[in-house]
Amino acid sequence: MRSFIEEIQAIVGPAGLITLPQEVAPYASDWRKRYVGKPAAVVKPASTAEVAEVVRACAESRTAIVPQGGNTGLCGAATPDASGTQIVLNLSRMNRVRAIDTRNNTMTVEAGCVLAKLQNTAEEAGRLFPLSLAAEGSCEIGGNLSTNAGGTAVLRYGNARELVLGLEVVLPSGEVWDGLRGLRKDNTGYDLKQLFIGAEGTLGVITAAVLKLFPLPKSHATAVVALETPEKAVALLERALGACGERLTGFELFSDFCLSLVLKHFGDTAAPFPRRFPHYVLMELSDTQSGEGVRVLVESMLEAALEERNILDAAVAQSETQSRAFWSLREFISEAQAHEGPNIKHDVSIPISRISEFIATTDAELERAYGGLRMVTFGHLGDGNLHYNVSAPEGVAPGVFVMHTAAINRIVHDSVARLGGSISAEHGLGQLKRDEIQRYKSPLELELMRKLKRALDPQGIMNPGKVL
Repeated sequence: MRSFIEEIQAIVGPAGLITLPQEVAPYASDWRKRYVGKPAAVVKPASTAEVAEVVRACAESRTAIVPQGGNTGLCGAATPDASGTQIVLNLSRMNRVRAIDTRNNTMTVEAGCVLAKLQNTAEEAGRLFPLSLAAEGSCEIGGNLSTNAGGTAVLRYGNARELVLGLEVVLPSGEVWDGLRGLRKDNTGYDLKQLFIGAEGTLGVITAAVLKLFPLPKSHATAVVALETPEKAVALLERALGACGERLTGFELFSDFCLSLVLKHFGDTAAPFPRRFPHYVLMELSDTQSGEGVRVLVESMLEAALEERNILDAAVAQSETQSRAFWSLREFISEAQAHEGPNIKHDVSIPISRISEFIATTDAELERAYGGLRMVTFGHLGDGNLHYNVSAPEGVAPGVFVMHTAAINRIVHDSVARLGGSISAEHGLGQLKRDEIQRYKSPLELELMRKLKRALDPQGIMNPGKVL
């Protein structure tokens, strides 16, 4: 009788199976190198049929499966355990764009397509696929959907789940659910696709999706605005939405300390103003009409805010080069803080109306507990998502400081809960917050999630140890 690994190789062929330790290693740890596992093998099927056969074989042998895409996740959801008994099911070979329907404004794609490829493919067809995030050059759409990715355009276009019309999913039994429907209205029962979006591979394997496309913008305007407080930023958001409506595509907040890290670690960047200010907002407007309309609109809105002293200064990009330079100040923050050393990260969402209260009260509580902390506070203010990260005080070794992670997490997450927020806005739970979430979800909510898991995956083979 042939072994389980031989059975898998018979399904996917030599090109679809990796077992040598040195070749397995890149698939066995997460992007941050926080979690390291030891899979029995990395399996890379080339089609939905192969995925189904592999999953059926795993179901028969009760072998646990860890679905994986570009492996850019931040919570260890795509990392196997150290038992040596799980397989990593990597979807990267499934990277075809199956169809584009420009009249229906949809694109049918396989799970292994890199996000940037999908953006470019849509643009070549004269359309926009608006999901955009820092890892778009390497993350894959299957992982984006499995974590319900957010990014910089959620304010206008919504999270990943709002960009999906249909899914194809291999269930834990090996059966294939074909829900690849490009319909915006389908009121025929439970919306099954939503079970798998954001489930982090614990309920099934997403193999393909029908994605929404949008008209390609023909003009845009980018501005950096200086402000005294986050409360002023929230007020500016309200003003911008009133003046600009759906043209407001992105609205990002970052502190002066964030800017200082970018300027320190990226020598080609430049401060947007001759002097420094406490906080900044990066705004992006876009329009399907060509011309200077959106730039004139944002300039008019900001001039009025300056006259009323609601903002301290503003700069509107006068070229595409300057627009990219402004965006780099925001996009380089995560990498800059990594260069600065280990820090304690939080990906949280707060009702927009309470964001300034959250920052003020949580900053104060952390300062009382650990004096001299340096707060790396930035994020997608337009949709209430903050990356509220805590760096060690000057003179304290980062490696020593991160020993306080659990205590600092408790302060931050309790503050989030008091204000009606979520401890994971766009990164998911994975292994990182699997236990922590039990403090903030009700027993009933957790039990409903467990019932769904048991109903779809009674053997518990799909990504065990993640989410629940």
